[in-house]
Amino acid sequence: MKNTFQTMKTLALLGLAVTATTACQYHARSAEKYRDATQELLLTRQSEIQGCYDSVLQQDKSAQGLVKINFTVQKDTGTIVDPAVDPNGTTAPPALGDCIVNSIQGLALTPPDARDGLASFTYEFKQQG
Repeated sequence: MKNTFQTMKTLALLGLAVTATTACQYHARSAEKYRDATQELLLTRQSEIQGCYDSVLQQDKSAQGLVKINFTVQKDTGTIVDPAVDPNGTTAPPALGDCIVNSIQGLALTPPDARDGLASFTYEFKQQG
């Protein structure tokens, strides 16, 4: 049985706090480009997140479900801050969500954006046989 996870195409930038800036080193991405860049950034941790799932499966062979993570992408630094599991969109075991939060904490968009981004990202974990 192969155990996999997939990222659902539900990355949503919930809001962009628009701020004026005169610095040239920051991008002002469109909402779509901001979403795509954030999704690409999260995908850099795909192997770590697969490791989270594999670890949870060692404790619970039937573990599967959704994990919804909410976080902020800070303007100016591009750093993901305050990632947290959204219990309303999560059906997988709590340990899986906690591990994902630890995996993405501190990731940063390069170059950073001129705006804060409030984001939500959903992972789906399932066993395939």
